[in-house]
Amino acid sequence: METRELTCIGCPLGCLLKVETDQGQVHKVTGNTCKRGETYARKEVVNPTRIVTSSVLVEGGNQRVVSVKTREDIPKEKIFEVIEALRGVKVQAPVHIGDVVVSNAADTGVDVVATRNVLN
Repeated sequence: METRELTCIGCPLGCLLKVETDQGQVHKVTGNTCKRGETYARKEVVNPTRIVTSSVLVEGGNQRVVSVKTREDIPKEKIFEVIEALRGVKVQAPVHIGDVVVSNAADTGVDVVATRNVLN
């Protein structure tokens, strides 16, 4: 039996979680004060994922860059590939919240979308 300690990011409390695993299977989660903590711990130990945030250049807009993020969480090991896929990307104004900036980033099946509006 192996024990891992994690700090939960499921809510603002930041509970210290202890996760007991055996052969890649989670057997017990303790330290959480809400159900989100248990859900987070089980996912983090078996299949960690993240939302990636960044920015890309805007041409012809009232701002030089627009913030972007992955529409959904992606496998943690794909973070740097997604960032690399954003390198050199430029979008033309206007840009609207939710516009797809990069489709299927790093072959994750997840799009990168704009998170704010940029006008001409």
